[in-house]
Amino acid sequence: MTLIKSISGIRGTIGGKVGDNLTPVDAVKFASAYGTWLKNYSKKDKLTVVVGRDARISGPMIHNLVINTLIGLGIDVIDLGLSTTPTVEVAVPLEKADGGIILTASHNPKQWNALKLLNEKGEFLNGAEGEKILEIAEDEAFDFSDVDNLGEITVNDAYMDIHIDEVLNLPLVDIGAVKAAKFKVVVDGVNSSGGIIIPRLLELMGVEVVKLYCEPNGHFPHNPEPLKEHLTDISELVVKEKAHLGVVVDPDVDRLAFICEDGEMFGEEYTLVACADYVLSKTPGNTVSNMSSSRALRDVTNKHNGTYEASAVGEVNVVELMKKNNAIIGGEGNGGIIYPESHYGRDSMVGVALFLTHLANKKMSVSALRASYPEYYMSKNKIELTPQIDVDAILVAMTEKYKNEDITTIDGVKIDFADNWVHLRKSNTEPIIRIYTEASSQKLADDLALRIIDEIKAVAGI
Repeated sequence: MTLIKSISGIRGTIGGKVGDNLTPVDAVKFASAYGTWLKNYSKKDKLTVVVGRDARISGPMIHNLVINTLIGLGIDVIDLGLSTTPTVEVAVPLEKADGGIILTASHNPKQWNALKLLNEKGEFLNGAEGEKILEIAEDEAFDFSDVDNLGEITVNDAYMDIHIDEVLNLPLVDIGAVKAAKFKVVVDGVNSSGGIIIPRLLELMGVEVVKLYCEPNGHFPHNPEPLKEHLTDISELVVKEKAHLGVVVDPDVDRLAFICEDGEMFGEEYTLVACADYVLSKTPGNTVSNMSSSRALRDVTNKHNGTYEASAVGEVNVVELMKKNNAIIGGEGNGGIIYPESHYGRDSMVGVALFLTHLANKKMSVSALRASYPEYYMSKNKIELTPQIDVDAILVAMTEKYKNEDITTIDGVKIDFADNWVHLRKSNTEPIIRIYTEASSQKLADDLALRIIDEIKAVAGI
């Protein structure tokens, strides 16, 4: 079964049987549930929703189904067409819309798609709101409009450029410094909308751009999750082109990774660390990341006399804690930058602009910048779930086994040892258990992960 219903939306593979996969019927059903919830939530007679999509092959089909469902509910739609997740998030408040839908399965392979749902602030819905939408969908409690009260479509394909302008106008983005640095950058847009918007941003900052996989045709040339093992092509091209760095984004442009000038990974975890270091050096304050993110952000925050706190995994949880703590920057260790000066959403555009400004000011290579940060190494693993595996029982058993260590259970189980940590949690988006470890060397992180995986398998009997 590859249809995953969660508080953050609905995600699944295209085709197959209704209720088992993301079929046209399921897309209509959950768009109907969202629109119905939004009408009840807003208590307004006339609503507007912004809709955008990434370049997945299934995008136009799902896009048309969702837009016409909203129209059938009497909701007006602002259609951004090919877009990015952060672009839709920016567009919702600028258009004074009542909500937004992004059609993307983020880092999942091309057979997946999803409906990601936003409120009137352009932010992801909270748990209670998501649960209500799931209830409406389950009950099929929809009431469509009559022919005289159908919604209308307004097409606006200018929002990627509007988004770029918003980023370039941020006070801490120094276009002059970046232009003076004369950077040469290779961009891997994984043949999605990042292949349009990232080069466009860079060129306006005076950067020489070398494009790799920037044709938005939805045929992902490699696994779209921006991890080292998927990025050999750009690593080789950065060295061949003698570029200063490489920039990699996922299909909906909310995750960001950098390649050093020598072809080595800067480290997805360190995207946020570097951007936070720059922001904190100019505007001291607090930071937040999730429990699966590197300790390096804590160290950099302490260096700038700020306070760091960790949230449960999930963008909505990070944003909630950022607001509570008045954090000036935060995000997730998967390369997600959340900069409230722009908006409360992960945004690779903001990350690229802040990082290049930081690099231009530092006047050093990307590898030297990476070496200036605390050395932590992470191992990210997963165990595929079957119906026979009792995840809750596994987490309880691991908690009991390590009860004398520093344990946090707000999101799965995190075990903090003196020199390393492990975080175990059930994924919200895939049928897997995620096992994240971090230590002072890659071998120690890998060894800890292997030990924990063996212990989990022993508990589960697999």
